Amino acid sequence: MLRVPEKQIKCVVWDLDNTIWQGVLAEGPVQLKDNIVSIVKELDRRGILQSISSRNDYKSVESELRKHDLWEYFLVPQITWEAKSNSIKNISDLLNIGPDTIIFIDDQEFEREEVLSSGIGSFCFDAAEYTELLEKPYLNPRTITEESCNRRSMYLSEIERKDAESNSDQSNSEFLSSLGLTFTISKAGVDDLDRAEELVNRTNQLNSTGVTYSYDELKEFSESKDHILLCSKLTDRFGDYGTVGLALVEKGKECWTLKLILMSCRVMSRGVGKVMLSHIMNLAKKAGVEFCCEFIKTSFNSAMYTDMRLTSFIPHSTSKTGLIILSHDLCDIPRIPNHIKLITEELK
Repeated sequence: MLRVPEKQIKCVVWDLDNTIWQGVLAEGPVQLKDNIVSIVKELDRRGILQSISSRNDYKSVESELRKHDLWEYFLVPQITWEAKSNSIKNISDLLNIGPDTIIFIDDQEFEREEVLSSGIGSFCFDAAEYTELLEKPYLNPRTITEESCNRRSMYLSEIERKDAESNSDQSNSEFLSSLGLTFTISKAGVDDLDRAEELVNRTNQLNSTGVTYSYDELKEFSESKDHILLCSKLTDRFGDYGTVGLALVEKGKECWTLKLILMSCRVMSRGVGKVMLSHIMNLAKKAGVEFCCEFIKTSFNSAMYTDMRLTSFIPHSTSKTGLIILSHDLCDIPRIPNHIKLITEELK
């Protein structure tokens, strides 16, 4: 039985033979299925990544897709003779996204069942119903931001970074220093809210509560005198990572409460995990208030909780709903790594 995704899918993985095209490439000429090109391009426009899992000859596949200007749309294609579940796991690892945010499209029930029974957590879709793809709610983000449209190019830049790192004889710290990382933190404005909502709904592993907020709620927080809504962006010599972090602070007279902090998983290897948190803690210290953080453990964020405990956050209470209150005395605030240039704006 096929499971239906409850959240937005981040990546569509396509089989090829009798899925993208009619026929079997190894046996002779094939023909693209009707509207496949427009479906692939529309998914790309919506910010949904795409890849391939196919038992085929790599060069033949590349040649065939290049004829139709489609090759560039598929990241880290797995064109191999191994099990489809292994290919999908490889795609998950290479793109640094959860396998439960991937949907696999194949014409053969056996292949779909192999993926489902593997336990990796990916979803499956019958290729016979491909014309219905664009109507599925899990492939229809509420808003399509500029970053959505550029998501594939951002991942291509990340692949280039990883290649440069793997081919470098520098140490990890030397390589990070060579990137020219610039981390910018600013108050979220109207132009940031669509992306902020997208981040809240897409980020699972590095999300302190797992609570989602709508566009209207985020807009209200951004205009509230009692709250600070911050977003962070990252760039380096390879390009722009876009908006990668979000934080919501409730400003009490005696204590500031961090209601939410999240960071995109794809930037964690750059050592930016605590930069936003440190900035907020320094703001609270400057304001002369106490500081605490709300945390709700989910099936994804346990590593984040452990990291906060190691950063001298102390748990004080846990509600029946699982809400944990963590406090910090602001005496030992994590330092900004030397390889990161931090740019902030003065809060008004």
